[in-house]
Amino acid sequence: MRIGLICVPGLGRCRMNFLRGVMGGQTAGPQPTEAETIQKLCDRVASSTLLEDRRDAVRALKSLSKKYRKEVGRQSMDHLINILQTDRTDSEILGYALDTLYNVISNDEEEEQDESEDENAQKQGDDLGTLFTEKFLQDPEHITLLLTLLEEFDFHVRWPGVKLLTALLKNQGIQVQGIVLVSPMGVSRLMDLLADSREVIRNDGLLLLQQLTKGNAAIQKIVAFENAFERLLDITIEEGSSDGGIVVEDCLLLLVNLLKNNSSNQNFFKEGSYIQRMKPWFEVGNDNSGWSAQKVTNLHLMLQLVRVMVSPVNSPGATASCQKCMYQCGLLQQLCTILMATGVPADILTENINTVSEVIRGSQVNQDYFASVNAPSNPPRPAIVVLLMSMVNERQPFVLRCAVLYCFQCFLYRNQKGQGEIVATLLPSTIDANSISAGQLLCGGLFSVDSHSNWCAAVALAHALQDNLTQKEQLLRVQLATSLGKPPVSLLQQCTNILSQGSKVQTRVGLLMLLCTWISNCPIAVTHFLHNQDNVPFLTAQISENLGEDERLVQGLCALLLGICIYYNDNSLENYTKEKLKQLIEKRIGKENFVEKLGFITKHELYSRAALKPQPVFPSPEQMLFDHEFTRLVKELEGLITKAVHKSSEEDKKEEEVKKTLEQHDNIVTQYKELIREQDAQIQELKEKVVSMTTHTEQLQATVSQQQSQIQQHKDQYNILKLKLGKENQSQSNNQGDTQVNGLQTEELSQLREQLEELRRQQTLLQTQLSEKDAVIDSLKSATQAAEGPAGGSDNTELLQELEALKNQVQSHLAEIGHLKAERQELQRRAEAASSDTAHPSDNSSDAAKAELESRLAAQTSETEKLKESRSELEKQLASATSTVAILQTEKSKLQTEVQESKKEQDDLLMLLADQDQKIHSLKQKLKDLGETVEDEDDIDARDQTSDEEDEDED
Repeated sequence: MRIGLICVPGLGRCRMNFLRGVMGGQTAGPQPTEAETIQKLCDRVASSTLLEDRRDAVRALKSLSKKYRKEVGRQSMDHLINILQTDRTDSEILGYALDTLYNVISNDEEEEQDESEDENAQKQGDDLGTLFTEKFLQDPEHITLLLTLLEEFDFHVRWPGVKLLTALLKNQGIQVQGIVLVSPMGVSRLMDLLADSREVIRNDGLLLLQQLTKGNAAIQKIVAFENAFERLLDITIEEGSSDGGIVVEDCLLLLVNLLKNNSSNQNFFKEGSYIQRMKPWFEVGNDNSGWSAQKVTNLHLMLQLVRVMVSPVNSPGATASCQKCMYQCGLLQQLCTILMATGVPADILTENINTVSEVIRGSQVNQDYFASVNAPSNPPRPAIVVLLMSMVNERQPFVLRCAVLYCFQCFLYRNQKGQGEIVATLLPSTIDANSISAGQLLCGGLFSVDSHSNWCAAVALAHALQDNLTQKEQLLRVQLATSLGKPPVSLLQQCTNILSQGSKVQTRVGLLMLLCTWISNCPIAVTHFLHNQDNVPFLTAQISENLGEDERLVQGLCALLLGICIYYNDNSLENYTKEKLKQLIEKRIGKENFVEKLGFITKHELYSRAALKPQPVFPSPEQMLFDHEFTRLVKELEGLITKAVHKSSEEDKKEEEVKKTLEQHDNIVTQYKELIREQDAQIQELKEKVVSMTTHTEQLQATVSQQQSQIQQHKDQYNILKLKLGKENQSQSNNQGDTQVNGLQTEELSQLREQLEELRRQQTLLQTQLSEKDAVIDSLKSATQAAEGPAGGSDNTELLQELEALKNQVQSHLAEIGHLKAERQELQRRAEAASSDTAHPSDNSSDAAKAELESRLAAQTSETEKLKESRSELEKQLASATSTVAILQTEKSKLQTEVQESKKEQDDLLMLLADQDQKIHSLKQKLKDLGETVEDEDDIDARDQTSDEEDEDED
């Protein structure tokens, strides 16, 4: 050892004797006590100027810290912390100081000695660790100093630093978590430990992070966003997944810490596609023999990790999203494969059943898939049937039977389709004598000699009826053959027969829970139950007797069953109406005694435990009494039954009338709500039509603009043609001489001018008609925009008259165009004849004039033809516009009719709402008369108005 090599002049002999005493050497004279030795070492640590002297003293303290933990911790802690602050450059002395602090603070040594030491010594050791931890945490900077030291890469500093911080977290986790959380980059420094290439530091870093993330959601989120999921899954795969060692277990424990009850991390885990990476963990081969204990532990934690993601305590939306993801990636299929595999250890099979249960709970797609899974048997059987065979088999482990019951409950949870399939296997028309069905197994368990099978089968059958009125009525059809030669009895009657035979408490509790679930909210089932004359006397006898503690729960359940018969009674049986049953209770039991017995259910010690979570978990088979869904039913009905028993007949009648009135009002309001929804849909559709018609109208307007521009072009061409004709007429009058001025040519030219003037007037009239067409389109557009409001019939009449006038004008224009065409041809013929009569063969100028006149007439003719074509095109467009106007008018009429109907229905709704307001006003007035404070809407409006005015003044 290096202690024996110290040789400083003047101090060598003293130091050798001192250290020899510390290390147990023999010296002459009295030996110093351990406290004195530790005190001297602490003085040496504090006063020595040489680093080697301080290092040796700290090393000696380390060697004494396990045996003399209390003294070393009490005297040396401040000196050791000072070493961590001052001697940062020497990794060796830092390592000794950290190891010493770890030995003083940690309780691991005492935990290892549990077998040899008594409980008092263990408790004393824990107290020492807590005491020294509190002393170390008096200054939060000590944790910051420790986090800084963890950045040192030296193994002798980093490893003991990790162990020391882990020990501090074990002793005072909440306080240390708070310091680490506010320390800059504190969590990030600890996450770097997972990337350390030295496995011992990485593995101890996992243990440190486990302690750090316990119960602290803020730190869990920071660790998750520091890419913890990616690193932990990579380490798990590197170490061999389920076949790996203790490191895989530590990774899984840390993952469970990060995800449990932390919705943010669960969503991050799902969005990061980490659920898909879990599927290879559950790939189990055909040979499942020889599972190691570590593999069982690892797979158990992997299943727990899946359950954390789909736990019923999570938000419904997050759970449904994870369930969908597990089905899509094939994880559910892999779990079902393990479920039907052979050679799987019992505890793994039990946890796997619980995991499958929560993956399918409330998810219709997953439930349908689970219903399709078959066991690899010959012939193949549904997995549900195989599981139910285990549940009703008394030789199976108790925890496995509870897991199967939970799986069956989750399969039926909010699954009316599955409930119908289970009940259908009990109906006479669907029973197959050659195969075992779920219904047959449930009936067999319900009437077996094993009380545990009775209870499990009764609860399972109750879940097949939960919140399903149809299946409650269907189950009344089930008939059972009790023995040869006797007629069959109904399942309901057989349950009451067994109940009256005085079987075990567990069996009777299960049957009573089944009957309460069956007849609740089902008046037909209540009538069937009361029809048996023995049932009511049996219940009253059970409730009225003074029995022991074990029978109090049965009395409470009998009171609940009788109360359900009162509350859901439709008074169809004259001997067992609501009033007669209440009179029977008052005479034979007493109302107060009845309510007291009813309260025995919720006061039972096992009731509150079952109400916490859906999974049936019982410390022992004898404590298997309550079902979670049944506790919800009791909570819902207890107050209602108490009120129903205390009410008089007059109050019942009034309540029935109020119920009927409220039901009628609810039905009316529901009808109006549906009507309003339909009207909203229709209005939305009509709005879309209006938008499309508006678009079409805009297109028509664009077309009309084009037509107006074309008409303007035709007008310009017409003016040019008129000028040309004027010049031609003047030329012809000059060439023909004075004798023809008052003759035939002058007359013809006058007619031509008149015809041209008539064309001009026709053109002007056409332009006027186009303007009227624009006005019609504009009025149509405004009518379309006002389609949601009322419109009179006068608009329709005027629009139709305008369209008829427009059609008449178009017909007159066609006739005028034909007349003009005939006159033009006649004029052209006369002009040709006149020119031939007045021409001379030798006159070259006359020939030229004739040729020029013919060319001008030809041009005029072509222009007239073009004008006619444009007129024809305009007529086509006008006809198209007319048809469009007719379509729009039809749509407008439909809109007006539908809007009028909607207005009428809304008026009816307003009248109904006014009646409701009047009733609310009368109720408020009654409350005011009774002395209750009721705030009127006027007061609320006045207060809101005052606050608004104050806000405006401030602005």
